[in-house]
Amino acid sequence: SGEEVAETSFFAQVLAIWKEYAPLFLRGTGITLLISFLGTAFGLAIGFIVQVIRTIPTGKKAGIKKGLIRLFQIIGTIYVEVFRSTPMIVQAMLIFYGSKQFFSVDMNPLFAACLIVSVNTGAYLAETIRGGIDAVDAGQFEAAHALGLSHSQQMMYVILPQAMRAILPSIGNELIVNIKDTSVLNVISVTELFFITKSVAGSTFQIFQAYFIVA
Repeated sequence: SGEEVAETSFFAQVLAIWKEYAPLFLRGTGITLLISFLGTAFGLAIGFIVQVIRTIPTGKKAGIKKGLIRLFQIIGTIYVEVFRSTPMIVQAMLIFYGSKQFFSVDMNPLFAACLIVSVNTGAYLAETIRGGIDAVDAGQFEAAHALGLSHSQQMMYVILPQAMRAILPSIGNELIVNIKDTSVLNVISVTELFFITKSVAGSTFQIFQAYFIVA
């Protein structure tokens, strides 16, 4: 029937595009996964650092040390709120083109992509880590304090290992989100999967078929 012919024709077109441009699609996929995994890993490290600083008690600190800790805590809070409240596509434009315009730093697009995903992910995971830390029983903090551990030691050896169990699913979710959100990085000419597909669609004029493959 006519519908069967149309269906066969569509998949034949999809197969033809794949045969011709498969290396490009695979390269785009590889870059997408690279950015996603590196961005999530570095974002997790940033989130840990930010949240550990934000949990440092300042009650018994004195003078300049207390002031510096409070300053870093305020900066950390501002960072988290700003990056969680703005779209990654806007952050990409500001960081990539802003660094070039105001600081004369001409970043490699791939490096810029990893940086953007990392700082964006760090803001979200800082809040995730905060939830994980809050889920740890208060007695664990008291026991660690009674053993004479410093704040950093309490976090590293007692609190964070327990918090990790609570936040692991969220880290997995963030990785999945990053794999999808890398598509916005085509605005700074990162040759990830969406950028490649846009180029293929423009070359073949078979837009739906090309995006069917990428989907």
